Amino acid sequence: QVQLIESGGGLVQAGGSLRLSCAASGRTFSTYNMGWFRQAPGKEREFVAQLNWSDESTYYAESVQGRFTISGDNAKNTVYLQMNSLQPEDTAVYYCAADFRVDAYGSFKGPRSWGQGTQVTVSS
Repeated sequence: QVQLIESGGGLVQAGGSLRLSCAASGRTFSTYNMGWFRQAPGKEREFVAQLNWSDESTYYAESVQGRFTISGDNAKNTVYLQMNSLQPEDTAVYYCAADFRVDAYGSFKGPRSWGQGTQVTVSS
């Protein structure tokens, strides 16, 4: 099984930056993608970004395009989310995930593994 351990959440002022990390352990050889989702109070969990390990291609939700960057270190089995120009609407619990599918509308299937979540709070 794949275990995901997240870190990097915290409190930041609007316009600031945070970098989230997610380290995978276990059966990492079977992981074909990793990414990030988020869930704000009273809202459904939504897709944020994904990284495909095979070709290092990336895909982002329109709401974070140009502000967030996902990257990975295959040797460390770790994925990162660099979040810049943070706004209050980015406030949510951010979850790392592995092995999922996302369509053009942001709907997702899976994931096979979830992290425990890390709180990101952006103050105005």
